[in-house]
This record gives sequence, C-alpha cells and structure tokens, in this order.
Amino acid sequence: MKDSFWGMTIITLGLIAIAAIFFFQDVTNTSEQNYTVLREVTEAAMYDAVDVTAYKTTGVIRINREKFVENFVRRFSESVSLNNTYKIEIYDISETPPKVSLKVSTKLSTQSLKDLGNSETITFDISNRLDAILEVPY
Repeated sequence: MKDSFWGMTIITLGLIAIAAIFFFQDVTNTSEQNYTVLREVTEAAMYDAVDVTAYKTTGVIRINREKFVENFVRRFSESVSLNNTYKIEIYDISETPPKVSLKVSTKLSTQSLKDLGNSETITFDISNRLDAILEVPY
C-alpha cells in the first residue's frame, strides 16, 4: 500500500509539472511570435508604402498612410495563427520622416486543472508595442 501511494504521488506530480510547462511555453511562444511578426510586417509594409513618385520629384523619402495600413493589415493577417483574436491599434503614422507607432494585443485563454474533475479557464492579454522609423541608406 505504501509503495503504490508513492507511485501515484510521483505520477500526479509529473502530470502537474507537464501541465505547467505547457502553460508557460504557450504564453512565451505567443508573445515572442507576436513581436517577431509585428516587427517584420511593419518593416515590410513601410517599404511597400514608400511614395516613389515623391522621391523621384523631390528626393524626400515619405510613405503613404493608406497604403501602409492596407499592407500592414494584409501581411499581418497572413502571418498570424487563426486560433487567436488580435486587436491592432495604430497610434501615429508620420509620412515625413517615415515613422509608425502601433500596438497589437491578443487575448490568450488556457485551461487549468482546479480539481481532478473541474477545470478553470484563465484569460489574459498579451500586448506588444512597436515604434518604427524607416532608415534608408543613401
């Protein structure tokens, strides 16, 4: 009886440890992936939004606001996972010099075991903010 109790205790502690590892890995991966996608998509959308005719006529590098927003939303929606809901907030777009300030937030929900029979859903926000300035070598 004593040996079987120790065996069940070790198995239970192992399952709790595995559940904790999966929980923290999911949170960490979601935040890191969101930031990487945000950074890469912002840079690509800024390059796509460069106004070439203004550069050819005046020599000043500027971006088109509408084109940036369109490209950013399209690229971001193609790059993220479909099982999360994202909220994109664009705070500032400066055309000259090209500068963008934006924030992407998502709600992450996960199941945690409260008791052996009951489960509890934990929901929290992950938000990433980015301020980007387009630098072009001469």
